[in-house]
Amino acid sequence: MGKERPMQYEQIFENVVSDVHKEGRYRVFADLERIAGEFPFARNHGAGPDRITVWCSNDYLGQGQNPQIVEAGKRAMSAMGTGAGGTRNISGTHHLLVELEHELAGLHGKEAALVFTSGYVSNSATLQTLAKFLPGCTIFSDELNHASMIEGIRHSGAAKKIFRHNDLEHLESLLQQVPLNAPKIIAFESVYSMDGDVAPIAGICDLADRYNAMTYLDEVHAVGLYGAKGGGKSEELDVARRVTVIEGTLAKAFGCLGGYISGSENLVDAVRCHAPGFIFTTSLPPAVAGAALESVRYLNAHPELRDAHQERASRLKTLLHEAGLPVMPSVTHIVPVLVGCPRRAKQITDFLMTRHGIYVQPINYPTVPRGTERLRLTPSPFHTDALMARLVAALQEAFRIHEAVDDRAA
Repeated sequence: MGKERPMQYEQIFENVVSDVHKEGRYRVFADLERIAGEFPFARNHGAGPDRITVWCSNDYLGQGQNPQIVEAGKRAMSAMGTGAGGTRNISGTHHLLVELEHELAGLHGKEAALVFTSGYVSNSATLQTLAKFLPGCTIFSDELNHASMIEGIRHSGAAKKIFRHNDLEHLESLLQQVPLNAPKIIAFESVYSMDGDVAPIAGICDLADRYNAMTYLDEVHAVGLYGAKGGGKSEELDVARRVTVIEGTLAKAFGCLGGYISGSENLVDAVRCHAPGFIFTTSLPPAVAGAALESVRYLNAHPELRDAHQERASRLKTLLHEAGLPVMPSVTHIVPVLVGCPRRAKQITDFLMTRHGIYVQPINYPTVPRGTERLRLTPSPFHTDALMARLVAALQEAFRIHEAVDDRAA
């Protein structure tokens, strides 16, 4: 028997990266330095001007640079130090986390809340844990659910049925395939972050009532942004009380870091006792928890920021449409502009950065389906009319110079 050739590990990794390059969807990170107090501007350490305007941040309301929020984080760090000191079970449950969970439960009108290290972890850990409590559970998942939800469902070991996006008739047809007394979870999002559309939350709750199902709602792109207090679309539509679990993030509208779930005391406590993604990781540090707590309270008391945010998003959509640019339909603050090709998307965004000092990240597969590559614009209350005019003019120039290319070309 001949000598076997050893495994060429580095060659495998090189080939993987090479394939991404060939598809035109290789991602280059923008090396930026956000300037506190000057949102949406940042210092640029890569190609292009030294000072650029950020048009794709998920810090939707600029809370990450709100002086009141920054000071709250500083106070917490000065009082308790940099780290939490352990997992939640072993010395890592500091008082700010307890207060934060109480505040989040109140935000959604629930009995309890539980904070995780990220929104990704809160989705993945909770969904896989909940289903394991329910023998014979089937999870019904919207086809456009976030990767974190998909991972949690996969690791739960539960049966899954995927319903067409926001399609109540298809969801009901799938629910009818499962016995009424069998456990079920319907998992979906409120605002879908790439298209900017909204789930029929009340309709899904109606089906959940009819077919004896729990509901799991991801509100990460809505908390802080919708509702009188910032409780998300479920608050705005007055259906929060009907949703079993509301999940959210502290990393977008609240401008900090972390994820959470809210629900009944028993449900949240069961997840707390069993979710590996909660048990086996160090808890959020005091500075982050302190800033997040202040941010939740601040947005609760400042609905004018939400009003300004909606006005800015509406204004930008109008300007893009009037300029003849391919802005996609959206009923929320998400403003997607269709490109349809990863190479062209990269050319356009590179041009915007190097020529105009405008940072927009191209959105490619696997975040969106192939052929729907886009620019995802996220105007904030701090993007002025002048900044919008500059963006629209730059986009017109970029789309004109960089015509459509064949994304199948080598």
